[in-house]
Amino acid sequence: MKIALIVGIDYYQNVSGLHGCVNDAYSVESMLKRNDGGSINFKTKLVTSSGPADQVNKRELKDLINVLFSQKAEVALFYFAGHGYIEANGGYLVASDATHGDDGVSLNEILAMANRSPATNKIIILDSCHSGIAGTSMENAEISHLSDGMTILTASTAEQYASEENGSGIFTTLMVDALSGSAANLVGQVTPGSIYAHIDQSLGDWDKQRPVFKTNVKNFVSLREVTPPITLEDLRSIVEYFPTAGYEFQLDPTFEAELKGRDEDMPAPIETNTVIFKRLQKFNRLNLLEPVNAPHMWNAAMESKSCRLTALGEHYRRLVEKELI
Repeated sequence: MKIALIVGIDYYQNVSGLHGCVNDAYSVESMLKRNDGGSINFKTKLVTSSGPADQVNKRELKDLINVLFSQKAEVALFYFAGHGYIEANGGYLVASDATHGDDGVSLNEILAMANRSPATNKIIILDSCHSGIAGTSMENAEISHLSDGMTILTASTAEQYASEENGSGIFTTLMVDALSGSAANLVGQVTPGSIYAHIDQSLGDWDKQRPVFKTNVKNFVSLREVTPPITLEDLRSIVEYFPTAGYEFQLDPTFEAELKGRDEDMPAPIETNTVIFKRLQKFNRLNLLEPVNAPHMWNAAMESKSCRLTALGEHYRRLVEKELI
């Protein structure tokens, strides 16, 4: 069982309101609730505040987080979009009824709940200002106290603000894009690590907002499944053509189905070889292999050259060889 508590707060009684957090919460829930194709993914609880009639107070927020991390689930995920606050004693997630920032729910308390959780994987995702302080020891900022199976992904460092753009948080917009498939691996899995990499690369080195990723896991869990760019059958066949590391697959004109551009003395295409070549070309488009001493796969075939796996291709070859795919 995978469960998620998703909170978005735009309305605040005593501090300035926000504009995109509720929309962000709905977007995240929409992505997490079902995998690509419609299969059930997370069992979600969505809590939002857009006005005085649906406030999310501190007590409610803390109780909801406690219930989430009390469950013995495969994955317990907490997402929060709203105001964040930091002071000498640590960081806080600010609820609707806060009169000051430190009226919110303490990040230290949230981390303690998650660290004690019986869930196999605990994931905390925060799109709030100063959220990068989560998991940091106040005595030593270089130390993070994360139990086994814990992952924290935040929109900004402890010193930074989390920005909104076009009615949505920049961090969450990129996160939703990652969950939709932009951060999926070749078997269609989107992991917390791949989401972080997607956001980090998308923001660029000169952005004032930088995401923070902290984790203590042995294996990354998939947060969403999407349609992979290659079938498992095709991917597993990689060991048929490249049985060992560094192996080069020899090509010749019989692999190329196109008749145009052939010299008169070239052998004709052979159907079994052209079927193989189409699969190798697919590997090439996915950066799994490259032609050797040729600019394109067509040249490699027509000039009787070879192709070999890239570093990424070798990674997947090893996974297939070890029967991990």
